[in-house]
Amino acid sequence: MSEPRSLDGSPRSRRWLVALPLVAFMALAGLFLLRLYGGDPSKIPSALIGRPAPQTALPPLQGLIHNGVQVPGLDPAAFKGKVSVVNVWASWCVPCHDEAPLLTELGKDKRLQLVGINYKDSPDNARRFLGRYGNPFGIVGVDGNGRASIEWGVYGVPETFVVGRDGTIVYKMVGPVTPANFDSVLRAEIDKALK
Repeated sequence: MSEPRSLDGSPRSRRWLVALPLVAFMALAGLFLLRLYGGDPSKIPSALIGRPAPQTALPPLQGLIHNGVQVPGLDPAAFKGKVSVVNVWASWCVPCHDEAPLLTELGKDKRLQLVGINYKDSPDNARRFLGRYGNPFGIVGVDGNGRASIEWGVYGVPETFVVGRDGTIVYKMVGPVTPANFDSVLRAEIDKALK
């Protein structure tokens, strides 16, 4: 039986050299996982805050009728002079179903306009979704290929923006509108924009 040797090239020091890459990998993997799952995605800052809303026109959701008239698509000029809440949604998005009743309630506030951007959805499914929950939107633009949502800086649906009267984005909410954040966060940001 041989004895463990010391720092002068012995087997004991070679074991540490072999284990060093594994220790370094584990430390990096732990840091990566902490950054990936350790934060609240709704706190992701948006580079668009304080900048004009994207000047992207979107076609209307064909067949979406309100009071006998086709609901218009998105014209960027619609943001001037009004506080707007822009919600990016899709019928296939599970959290969008959860937030729909809250947006319907918000749509009753005549001090602002609700704008919907329908993201990568089929027109039939989008109309059924709005028929099921009620359409809170005065404007619904169709983003069939997702290009407009990229310009808005959307990470994933749902996302909600508050646009001030001057057409500048003043707030972005990543994730669904929930009972927990409806009054304390979203309404508070809307009230600031209305002042």
